[in-house]
Order: sequence, then C-alpha cells, then structure tokens
Amino acid sequence: MAQDTRKALVTSATGLLDSGGIEAVTLREVGRLSGVSHMAPYKHFADKESLLAAVAGRELQRLGDIVDEAARQAHDSQNALRTVLHSYTAWALDHPVRFALIYGSWSRPHEELAVAAGRTHAALTGVVRQCQADRVVPGGDTERRTAMLLALVHGTVSLALSGHLARGGKGQADPGDIVDDVLDLLSSAAAAARAPSAGAHGAV
Repeated sequence: MAQDTRKALVTSATGLLDSGGIEAVTLREVGRLSGVSHMAPYKHFADKESLLAAVAGRELQRLGDIVDEAARQAHDSQNALRTVLHSYTAWALDHPVRFALIYGSWSRPHEELAVAAGRTHAALTGVVRQCQADRVVPGGDTERRTAMLLALVHGTVSLALSGHLARGGKGQADPGDIVDDVLDLLSSAAAAARAPSAGAHGAV
C-alpha cells in the first residue's frame, strides 16, 4: 500500500512537472492530485527536492530500460547504439522539463537517483564498449567516447529546443540527423583505423 501511494505521488508530480515546470510541483498539490491528505506526501518524501529526485530517478530507469531493450533487439552493436541515441533524443525532445530536471543541480546526494543514473550510464557505456569491440566506434577510453555521445545528444537537443537546429531551418538538420552524421563519421574513422596504412604497401 505504501509503495502504491509513493508511485502515485511520483506520477502526480511528473504530471505537474510536465504541465507547469518545477515551480508547479508542491507536496500539497501532489497529495491532492493523488487523493491523499496534504500531509501524506511527507511520509514518503522529506521535501520537494526528494520528490523531484524520485521523479528524475524513475525517468532514468526508463532510459535504462530503453538502452537494455535496444541492446537485446538490435541485430548488431552499431544498430543498438543508433537506436539508443535516437530514442534518448526523442525522449528529451518530447519531455524537455524532465530532461532539464535530470541533468540539473541538486543540493545534496539522493541515493535512488544515483543508483538509477549509475545503472543507465553503465548500460550505455556497455553498448559503446561493444561497438568498440566490433570496430564500428574508434577505440580509446570508453568513458570518454560515451561522454562525447551524451554531449552530442544534449547539445543537439538544446539547440533544437531553443530554435537553433531544425530540418529545413537552422543547421538544415534535426537532432536525429546530427546523431546519424556523427555515428557515420565514427564508423568511417573506425574503418580507417582498421585499414592498412599506405606505407605498409611499400615496394618489394
């Protein structure tokens, strides 16, 4: 019962976040929307930030599920990475306030959020590592390669949300197009690294 109430509170908070931003989320209003007393939310969350951290944690869990599902269903690692990045980009564009919340600042650590973030990051890093093993992403530090791809998604999404990137408009591309461009460039770079250098074919 307590877990059901907690889930309902997080769901109500997510709805308020989507409709009115962080300012719209209050424990009193979340309680009202969830059909519980105005004091009931405090039995589950110490304050508003704790509630928002639970919202962010649930979204990160969903992103982790997307990564895992792509890795299971894709016919190869390159396709898995492409699917993951496209899904991540689409989610961020569809839910810009949730996107901003997850990657915003927090006044203190939140264990639930940290666990979800760690799980999602590990899943994405695993996909990138497999791409490196399959030689469709250049070798090197996998954490840095993963950070580069996350920066790609975050940057293109931020540009699109602010009106500075659009197919048929600025940049002549949407975030998904840029993701494809960069993955193609990475694949080409990995292929070039595998190819024998011209110097290896000297006169005999």
